[in-house]
Amino acid sequence: MQSLHSKVLGEGRPMIILHGFLGMSDNWKTLGSQYAENGMEVHLIDQRNHGKSFHSEDFNYKILSEDIRNYIERHSLSEAIVLGHSMGGKTAMQLACSYPHLVNKLIVADIGPKQYPPHHQHIINALIELPINEISTRGQADTILSKKISDYGTRQFLLKNLYWVEKGKLGFRMNLPVLSAKMKEIGEALPNNTFYSKPTLFVKGGNSDYILLEDTPQIKKHFPLASIETIENVGHWLHAENPALFLEKTLNFINQ
Repeated sequence: MQSLHSKVLGEGRPMIILHGFLGMSDNWKTLGSQYAENGMEVHLIDQRNHGKSFHSEDFNYKILSEDIRNYIERHSLSEAIVLGHSMGGKTAMQLACSYPHLVNKLIVADIGPKQYPPHHQHIINALIELPINEISTRGQADTILSKKISDYGTRQFLLKNLYWVEKGKLGFRMNLPVLSAKMKEIGEALPNNTFYSKPTLFVKGGNSDYILLEDTPQIKKHFPLASIETIENVGHWLHAENPALFLEKTLNFINQ
């Protein structure tokens, strides 16, 4: 069994943080350190096919949640606080519903349990078309990507995945071929008959359309103790756009 790459910060109550699609644990390093300063042992995890974790042809939320279950058991974590953003939020929901005894509290950042149509294909295509063998700097990659992806923040997020495979040769950490092939899996809904009856917090971005008012009944069906909070004037990357308020809202929930 292959193990996931992680970085562990601090001591105290166990907390697991799961990044979103095309992200990695490093995206959460600053907030992870702040949770650690507030009395938690924070596990920043790279999910399979992302970051420094292993690559695999197998990729869906059941498998991703099993990876986290195995991680929890391997590290002897009991009743963890689990926080997931976007794709990581779906993994966290699946984990909590499948293994409620492992999850003490659940925090889901800007994603709901519903199905989402594939909508990242243009980003995947731009990354696949990047002439990686001809690029020697992140700046060059950014210039080329800017022709297909106009948003600077999105490009910087994606380019964190670039690393030196060897001297003079750049590569991507994420498994682009598999993630491209599994786009439908990324948007899959939580299975209909699943629920988690412990405290749950959904945090949505005020400018994001990932969680809508009409999604509330479905959220409450799967998560009867769920509360939904909004951070105004931020989009899908709410934790990066307003980290102070995100930290405040999530710590208030954790410490209830």
